[in-house]
Amino acid sequence: MLNRVAVLSDIHGVLPALEAVLAEPDVRAAERIVLTGDIAAGPQPTEVLDLLMSLGDRVDWIAGNADRELLEHRRNAPTSAPTPDPLTPWAADRLRPDHLDLLASLPRTLTLPVRGLGTVLFCHATPRDDEEVVLVDSRLDRWQEVFTDLDDDIRTVVCGHTHMPFVRLAHGRLVVNPGSVGMPYGRPGAHWALLGPGTDLRHTPYDLEAAVHRLTRTSTYPDAAAWADYYLHARATDADALAAFGPRDGRTNTP
Repeated sequence: MLNRVAVLSDIHGVLPALEAVLAEPDVRAAERIVLTGDIAAGPQPTEVLDLLMSLGDRVDWIAGNADRELLEHRRNAPTSAPTPDPLTPWAADRLRPDHLDLLASLPRTLTLPVRGLGTVLFCHATPRDDEEVVLVDSRLDRWQEVFTDLDDDIRTVVCGHTHMPFVRLAHGRLVVNPGSVGMPYGRPGAHWALLGPGTDLRHTPYDLEAAVHRLTRTSTYPDAAAWADYYLHARATDADALAAFGPRDGRTNTP
């Protein structure tokens, strides 16, 4: 049984944000660090992967849809459908063979026993799919649908993908989204969560202007300056994100 687990999601290749979270005393003291996907798809993919790999067995990794897409681009590039995001092929082309092997080995879900929370299931988007959308205000029958086939002893589900932190109950299960470390929507800074014996959503401020300057100076991604300015400053609000994601959780506009 683990006493403290730090959950980091959606780092998206932003090294300054990751460094700020890893420097937090509660992250340093946590018995485990769980990464709930979308780790490297960003302006500093190799730097982020190398730092996380250096932490060894303290880190449990889960694949997200963006991690899968990096791998697919490298291994199926001649036949892959074009991606609308130019950052994906750029980041994928910078990964070394050991990075690709790591991404290929990552599970889609992970369960760990956490004190006070019992058996916790960690995933990227939902337990059954790495791109499904569920939100803090998703209807209960949607949550029932995505929980299909979960064992009854799993009473806590931790997911990422939508980059907005929340904690809610759904059909008796506690659902935790830690938000995004590197690409937050709604509020700048690095978002993460600490589990055990309860759930604690955390927010780590860091020097955004210095981080934007660093990414612009060190990343060879052609649009690094614009990308860093937009995402690190969270210029997409939570209202913008909910409006974009909402139709993807199956909701309708009827009351």
